[in-house]
Amino acid sequence: MGYDRAVSMFSPDGLLLQVEYAEKAVKLGATTLAMTTKEGIVFIGDRKIKSKLLVKDSFKKIFEVDNHIMIAGSGVMSDGRRLIEQAQTIAQEHRVKFENPIDIISLVKDIANIQQYYSQAGGLRPFGVSLLIGGIENKKPKLYITTPSGIYMKYLAKSAGNFSSKINEFLEENYKNNMTNKDAIKLGLSAFKNAEEDDFDLNKLDVGVLDLDKNFKRYSTKELEKLK
Repeated sequence: MGYDRAVSMFSPDGLLLQVEYAEKAVKLGATTLAMTTKEGIVFIGDRKIKSKLLVKDSFKKIFEVDNHIMIAGSGVMSDGRRLIEQAQTIAQEHRVKFENPIDIISLVKDIANIQQYYSQAGGLRPFGVSLLIGGIENKKPKLYITTPSGIYMKYLAKSAGNFSSKINEFLEENYKNNMTNKDAIKLGLSAFKNAEEDDFDLNKLDVGVLDLDKNFKRYSTKELEKLK
């Protein structure tokens, strides 16, 4: 009793309950997916648009950190926005100081360190978000995920959010690392359709591609309809 009142207090089971709650927030969040391909990285995020009056282009799930790094997240995206803004600051400070773009793993470690710190410091709470951080280095795509506890891992393809279990299973069965970007978009749309079933709607999805030349393209609903 009361083991969840302080983020730094372990329960008798060896758990940090506030971190467990943050992980639960990620699982309740809108699904986000990222895949590496032979041509770059594909991001797909569910925006959970519930109102016809919402200007959907004002609500994004994919964010530019630098011209070679993109971030998408699942969970409490107000927490995610804070971390994404911090990532943008870190990347720009590195570029100004060293006159070179930051390498992806260094940025991932910095963001993961911030998430870990908030899982142990008194008076704070963990960030309830997982971030998919993808970028291009030496003409090669790299993809990482961070968790509320501050863990980071490298993946070829990964999803986070409320349908992530189904989508990750789908990817394990169907993903191929020699796909083109368009093939990956088609696979991603199929994964969302398989997971969401009757709730699947192209209008809700934010889809973007970062190619090996570090050019980012966000796809419109009309363009996605031609690919599905």
